[in-house]
Amino acid sequence: MSERQINLYRGIISITVAVWAAVMLLFLPGCGGKDKNMAEAINEDDSLPDMRTLGVTSWVSDSGMIRYKIVTEEWLVYSKRNPPFWAFEKGVYLEKFDTLFHVDASIKADTAYYYEQKKIWELRGNVHIQSQRGDKFDTELMYWDQDREKIYSDKFIRIEQPERILTGYGFESNQEMTEYQIFNNAGIFTVEDTAPTDTAAVG
Repeated sequence: MSERQINLYRGIISITVAVWAAVMLLFLPGCGGKDKNMAEAINEDDSLPDMRTLGVTSWVSDSGMIRYKIVTEEWLVYSKRNPPFWAFEKGVYLEKFDTLFHVDASIKADTAYYYEQKKIWELRGNVHIQSQRGDKFDTELMYWDQDREKIYSDKFIRIEQPERILTGYGFESNQEMTEYQIFNNAGIFTVEDTAPTDTAAVG
């Protein structure tokens, strides 16, 4: 199999349902007697996404109701991996809706992975969550277990409430972000304590 053909296969695989097209092409006449190349191509396909979508704004339903909004620059689907997962490696913005279609929480992360079988989100790098009542949560790693309806982390977290700021290591919350706890408190500060001091001269 020529290098030109391999490059063509790689390009085709990068679009939706192209994995099936690539598999069929492997069995075209002219490729006989090249079992080794065929095996290498199959292994290579396993490491490539089955679907790649750019500039996505998608609504996701759960139990027949729209519950989530996803906005991302790039959405990759790896259905052949064990376990299969979605990848959002160029950042993601999520909104979670209640039954009245109000936003329970909004979530931003530099990178995210969603394990569809387990219904678990893994959010990484500058993770920022804002609840409906205005509390803000910042950490570098957060997990969201949809089946257990829990959001949790074992990393450092900063929670900004209207009048105070909480910091600590290890965190767990309901997925509405209304009931939560920090396991190892590192400090509690008032908003005034953390506000920058105005050093400008008064004329």
